[in-house]
Amino acid sequence: MSSETDVQQLQDHDQKTSLFSTLKGAFFKAIFVLGSAFLVFESTRNSLTYHVGKLWGGVGDVWQELWEKVLSVTGDDIYTLDIWGTFFITNLVFWSIGSIYCYFDVTTTPKFLRKYKIQPETNEPVDPKKFKNLIWTVFLNQTVVYIPLSFLAHKALVWRGRPDLHILPDFQTVVIEFFFCALVEELFFYYSHKMLHHKWIYKHIHKKHHEWTASVSFVALYAHPIEHFLSNLLPAFMGPFLCGSHVATTWLWFTMVLMSTLNAHSGYHFPLLPSPEFHDYHHLKFTQNFGVLGILDSLHGTDSMFRNSKQAERHYMLLTSTPARELIPDEGAKPSCKKFE
Repeated sequence: MSSETDVQQLQDHDQKTSLFSTLKGAFFKAIFVLGSAFLVFESTRNSLTYHVGKLWGGVGDVWQELWEKVLSVTGDDIYTLDIWGTFFITNLVFWSIGSIYCYFDVTTTPKFLRKYKIQPETNEPVDPKKFKNLIWTVFLNQTVVYIPLSFLAHKALVWRGRPDLHILPDFQTVVIEFFFCALVEELFFYYSHKMLHHKWIYKHIHKKHHEWTASVSFVALYAHPIEHFLSNLLPAFMGPFLCGSHVATTWLWFTMVLMSTLNAHSGYHFPLLPSPEFHDYHHLKFTQNFGVLGILDSLHGTDSMFRNSKQAERHYMLLTSTPARELIPDEGAKPSCKKFE
C-alpha cells in the first residue's frame, strides 16, 4: 500500500514538474518575443524618435504628400479603398514576392540557390500538374472566397470606427498597433490552426494544405475555403479591426503578413531573411508548431519535438552565405569548414 502511494506521489510530482517546465518555457519565450519588441519600441521611442520622426513625421510631410497623391488618384471613398485597394495591394505583394520564390522551384535554373533548401532534393522541379492545381486553388481563394468576405470586413471596419482618412498615423502609433496585431494573429492563428488538425476536421478541410510536405511559397494560400477564412484571413484581419487602424496601416500590416507567410512556406532558408525552419517543420511533421511566434506552442508543448531537432538549431537568421544545413549538419554528416570562417 505504501509503495502504491509512493508511486502515485512520484507520478504527481513528475506531472507538476512537467507542467512547470512547460509554463516556464512559454513564459521565457513570451518574455523574449515581447521583451525584444518592447526594447525595440523603447529605443525607437526614446533615442531614435528624432531620426525616425524625420523619416515618418518631419519628412513625414513627404509621406503625407504622397498619400494625398494616392487619394487624388483613387479617391477618398473608404469603401473603394477597403475593398478594391486592399485587393490590389495584397494581390500585388502575393504574386510578385511569391513568384520570385517559386521561380527557383519551377525552373531550377539558379542552381547555386539550391543549397539553401530546407528539405534538399524536394520540388526539383515542381510537378507541373500539382503546381497548376496550386495556382488555380489560390486564385479561387483570392477571388471567390476573399471578395465577398471583403464586403463584410468593410462593414465591420466602418462599424468599429476609423481615423481620419487624410491624416496618416504617427510612427509610434503604427509600432504599437503592429505589436498588438502580432499578438492577436498569434492567438487566432494558433487556435484556429490547432482546431483544423482535429481528427474529425483535418481530413475534410486542412488535409488539402498538407498535401505539400515540402512547400513552395504559393502554398501559403493553398487551402480549403473554410480554412482560408479561419486561418488565413481572420487572424490577419482581427488586429486592425480591434485597433480601428488607418487603411494605410492596414495595408502595411497585410503586406508584412503576406511577406512573412510567403517566406515561411518558401522552403528556402536564405541569408538575412527570417528563418522559415519553424513552419517548414510543421509541414514535415504535421503535429508540431501550430503558431506564428511560437509563444502558444511553448505554452501547450506543441513544439517539444521541434525543440530537440536539428531544424530548431538552424532556426535563426543567417548572417553568412554558408547554408544552415552546412553550419549545423544532420547526424552523421560532416560540418562545413566554412562555419568558422
